[in-house]
Amino acid sequence: MGGALDGIRVLDLTLWEAGPSCTETLAWLGAEVIKIEPPGGEQTRRGLSEDPEKDSWFFLLLNANKKAVTLNLKSERGRALFERLVKDADVVVENLGPGAIERLGLGYERLRQINPRIVLASIKGFGSTGPYAQFKSYEWIAQAMGGVMSQTGPADGPPTRVQAGLGDTASGIHAAVGILAALLQRHTTGVGQRIEIAQQDVVVNLRRVYFSDYLRNGTPGPRSGNRSATSAPSNVYRCRPFGANDYVFLHANTPEMWRALTRVIGRPELADDPRYGTVASRVERVDEVDALMERWTEAHTKQEAMDLLAGAGVPCGAVLDAAEVMSNQHLIERGMIVDVEHPVRGKFQMPGNAIRMSGSPTSVTRAPLVGEHNHEVFGKLAGLSDDELASLTADGVI
Repeated sequence: MGGALDGIRVLDLTLWEAGPSCTETLAWLGAEVIKIEPPGGEQTRRGLSEDPEKDSWFFLLLNANKKAVTLNLKSERGRALFERLVKDADVVVENLGPGAIERLGLGYERLRQINPRIVLASIKGFGSTGPYAQFKSYEWIAQAMGGVMSQTGPADGPPTRVQAGLGDTASGIHAAVGILAALLQRHTTGVGQRIEIAQQDVVVNLRRVYFSDYLRNGTPGPRSGNRSATSAPSNVYRCRPFGANDYVFLHANTPEMWRALTRVIGRPELADDPRYGTVASRVERVDEVDALMERWTEAHTKQEAMDLLAGAGVPCGAVLDAAEVMSNQHLIERGMIVDVEHPVRGKFQMPGNAIRMSGSPTSVTRAPLVGEHNHEVFGKLAGLSDDELASLTADGVI
């Protein structure tokens, strides 16, 4: 059985993280994704690489399973060639700066004239309407403006960013969801539509439940570090051999979890101790509870602590660094960490597709080389001859 999106063609005008994470997801689901870059390649290929002769790890991690062509959209011939590709495409995805796609003459109104069935997905920092519509954005801006930083970090410290793509990759996934919905609706209507994703909107959506404090009492939630305001124990606890990431995080918020935890740490009498027997009483004595837990965890490695606690039904996870994630046997066996062979970088590991489908499993393939599919795409899809391709190359159009 083929991919779930077999037969769907996507023209990828994205760069950095938010857009490529969307199109990579579509490629993993079986779509033919054609990444369109300026001649020489997009800036993240070599601009973020430690070796100017090699594509960056940043680029390789976000552009798996795609084809790649080069095309100068600032030239009239380049735009004309792009429009030829639009005629037989299903989706165009872009995350250019505010108004850039329209200034190129390739906004939705133009694309739908060429192909009424086209779906255009635009990912922006703040969307195309509202007071911030012309403001540029990056991951950290979206985290700040979506409210995440205000509650992240120690209680006595400054707002802190999260090292995860809440504004970027999450926006890409939201865009992919919108694209899939538009393609499904197209079966009924016969026409495409424009999808707009704003990074600020996405971050607000991701932290939806954390607005409950404000709605309950009118006061924004404070920063509290790793502790929970409503449960204990719920924190990171130090483990042997006391390295930078030798910690476990555990969260025991039900009577059953607390009772199981007390058995594991050899203190079963605490299960019914009135000082600790309820969540509320443990929160009141959170310093005592945290000290009790850390005395136990410090006698174990993080893997030992996790195995003992999680094995007893207590939610618990070791704090893994990048090397430990890449070598984690659970992730490897599930196919989330995969080996990829690249003609320049050689063999390396990368995260694969987190979406599992029984009827269309994902096979991760390497990111394409710059312009690797020029002849295939422009020859077969646009019908250009070798002489025409050579002329366009010589003139800097492709």
